[in-house]
Amino acid sequence: MPAGILRAAVHASCVLGVVASVPAQAQTYPSRTVEIVVPFAAGGGNDLLARMIGEGLGKRLGQSFVPLNRPGANTNTGTLQVVKSAPDGYTLLISSVGLAANPLLYKRLPFDTLRDLAPITLIASSPTILVVPPALPANTLAEFVAYLKARPGELNYASYGVGSSPHLSTELFLSMTGTRAVHVPYSGGGPAAVGVMGNNVQMLLSSVLPVLGLIRGGQLKPIAIASNVRSPLLPDVPTFSEGGVDYRFSTWFGLLAPAQTPDGIVAMLHRHTVDTLREPAVQARIAEQGAEVVAGTPAEFRAFIKDEMDRFAVVIRDAKMQLD
Repeated sequence: MPAGILRAAVHASCVLGVVASVPAQAQTYPSRTVEIVVPFAAGGGNDLLARMIGEGLGKRLGQSFVPLNRPGANTNTGTLQVVKSAPDGYTLLISSVGLAANPLLYKRLPFDTLRDLAPITLIASSPTILVVPPALPANTLAEFVAYLKARPGELNYASYGVGSSPHLSTELFLSMTGTRAVHVPYSGGGPAAVGVMGNNVQMLLSSVLPVLGLIRGGQLKPIAIASNVRSPLLPDVPTFSEGGVDYRFSTWFGLLAPAQTPDGIVAMLHRHTVDTLREPAVQARIAEQGAEVVAGTPAEFRAFIKDEMDRFAVVIRDAKMQLD
């Protein structure tokens, strides 16, 4: 056989071998239970979405996808567990804004978000809503800002931890309105909402997901929503812009795997997650919780995280939020 033809045959054989190896690897996955780590306490938006995604993936792939709540260290505990896991697709992460904020908040972090995690998809985004205890004597944004200004540093605000979405969003709001309040971190959306219900804290800027039922039940009072238009779920709640403050902020939720997870497995998880998110029933459930499905590509999610890191850098610097 001539040398050129031989080289071409060998090259073709190698290419076919590489191409064949990816489907073969994907065909054996999953063969056992997959854990979806949620780095928050039960009851928050990440927890709700993890269960929806887990149900959809389990139905499509024939194995259990089990959400595991691993709160702690401002989501770093659960995130580190995933980073240290074998990159085989059997340990996944559903995370949120802290994923982009923590690398800027902490001078020393035992992982690098962009280097150590493989984005799968940006699941959904939910506008931030300001809620207060029902007994607090303010019913409009203007009244609430005036109430804050009359009591500088006397009121408390809840978050899910230093650098969490409520922490960042509240610091931005306080900066824009020239007000001051004391930060009280909780372990997740559920406990933070309970803190507001009990008037242990007087405000929470949260995604709609963990507080919608409490608003409808009269256990939390909504003041304003940080979106361009009013939510169809809460049509009587005005936007911040309507209240005179040009403030917009959203909480997002994404699915990731450890870095070096095989491309075939990432592609499979992306495909089936997107298929799950496109189900009318799932979209309706997510919309009922005040969020909007995104379902982008892994590359789009990676670029989004980088953009969020650039945006949060300004808020963290101006609020002097960096930690050792």
